[in-house]
Amino acid sequence: MSFSSTTDLRSQLRQSMKVKRQSLTDVQQAKAAQSIIPEAISLIQSYNASNIAFYLPFKGEISPKPLMDILLTQHKNLYLPLLHPFTSGQLLFINYNSKTEFKLNRFGIQEPVLDVRNIIPLCQLEMIFTPLVACDKKGNRLGMGGGFYDRTFAQAPNIIRVGLAHQCQQIEILPTESWDMPLDHIILGTIK
Repeated sequence: MSFSSTTDLRSQLRQSMKVKRQSLTDVQQAKAAQSIIPEAISLIQSYNASNIAFYLPFKGEISPKPLMDILLTQHKNLYLPLLHPFTSGQLLFINYNSKTEFKLNRFGIQEPVLDVRNIIPLCQLEMIFTPLVACDKKGNRLGMGGGFYDRTFAQAPNIIRVGLAHQCQQIEILPTESWDMPLDHIILGTIK
């Protein structure tokens, strides 16, 4: 497959999957968010992970918030991504708790307000739960196209990479590029 056809295919897939996930009702979104909790907690326990990164949902992404609320009661250390203010295309991860303040970044996504005292070095993160636009059964992930998570994964290859998605976002085979970093696990939310 040529570069342009792979790029076109990925672009078309991004558009159709965004429409699919944004067409889910609030009730379906809430059910899906609840449905990922048992598998996610089991996975976290199996790795004995304590320093875990999440994301805040944007434009129909499955919400990890109900899961995060439970993990806070279990005294896990939770972190959220922040666009690096000085290094373009990079993410920082900031400690999250009930007092965390937020602002909108340049993409219109909520992120924590930068406080250098709350940054965790990537090498100390054990697990990252990442959003995605589409995924396949082999663990390949299609993101929004900015490459932020792929760059993060490349810098810290030992972090356990977990994709969260709605069931409708998984396809059989995803067209991939050389820079794509596959996921270790994918947890799909169901609405039944």
